[in-house]
Amino acid sequence: MKISFLQGKKKLMTLALTVGFAVALAGCGQEGTVDGDASIGAQVNYQITGIDPGAGLMRATDRVLEEYELDGWRVQTGSGPAMTAALTRAYNNEEPIIVTGWTPHWKFSKFDLKYLDDPKGIYGDEEFVHTIVRLGLKDDHPAAYEVLDRFAWTPDDMASIMVMVEDGMQPTEAAASWIADNAETVATWTEGVEAVDGDRLTLAYVAWDSEIASNNVIAQVLETVGYDVTLRQVEPGPMWAGVADGSADAMVAAWLPTTHADYYSEFEGRFEDLGVNMVGTRIGLVVPAYMDIDSIEDLNSK
Repeated sequence: MKISFLQGKKKLMTLALTVGFAVALAGCGQEGTVDGDASIGAQVNYQITGIDPGAGLMRATDRVLEEYELDGWRVQTGSGPAMTAALTRAYNNEEPIIVTGWTPHWKFSKFDLKYLDDPKGIYGDEEFVHTIVRLGLKDDHPAAYEVLDRFAWTPDDMASIMVMVEDGMQPTEAAASWIADNAETVATWTEGVEAVDGDRLTLAYVAWDSEIASNNVIAQVLETVGYDVTLRQVEPGPMWAGVADGSADAMVAAWLPTTHADYYSEFEGRFEDLGVNMVGTRIGLVVPAYMDIDSIEDLNSK
């Protein structure tokens, strides 16, 4: 499995951003435990800690500020690792923080967290993760198409890999461990598929912990049937554009109907949707359970 030069460059950029973001947060004056006498807004400096600016989750959060009339609030853009670094620091010091979150994610295994209720439904209901492939893949690589079409697993499966990675295991090692422990599930994806001899495939993905897990798993499974797989780490827009223009063969990271709705509409007709590979996912605003707030609409009043 090959990791592109772009992925290595992106890792360095992400590391620099994570460190810089954590340093910036250290000077925000949020030291100490939650001040119950201050409003939630005052406790968090009227800031929501977000992820990549191009993510659908961030666009939905911008809508939250408008629809809930959160005047004076801002969404801090960054990255997934920067968000979790900020959350870890705040949680360990029992400080208030509001982050953009999604399930499955290892943070729910490590910390006692809760989603804020969303009465206006900005974040939608349950999310589904779809497998999207380029047009013509079925004819060019029928074995890969078959494996990708069968690929389906659970949030618990994905979360177990994310926890292993967070505990220090390399993503490739965590994926291999999961595959070894779930041979029966993997067999449902590969049984009867005719092996190939080194055919090349490119999978595009976004550098979210969840998608690092899923892509390392499906890449290794495709390699067991003879494919030479390259993982290409990109932003959400280029991920969709790559499948639409054929420079990437597939992605297993399309969060719908909310997170990637704009990209689905923009490129519709230029890809094939193989359907849902995971149910039971969710996006929204997340806070530590020790914070005295349960709904987004309370951000103006508490």
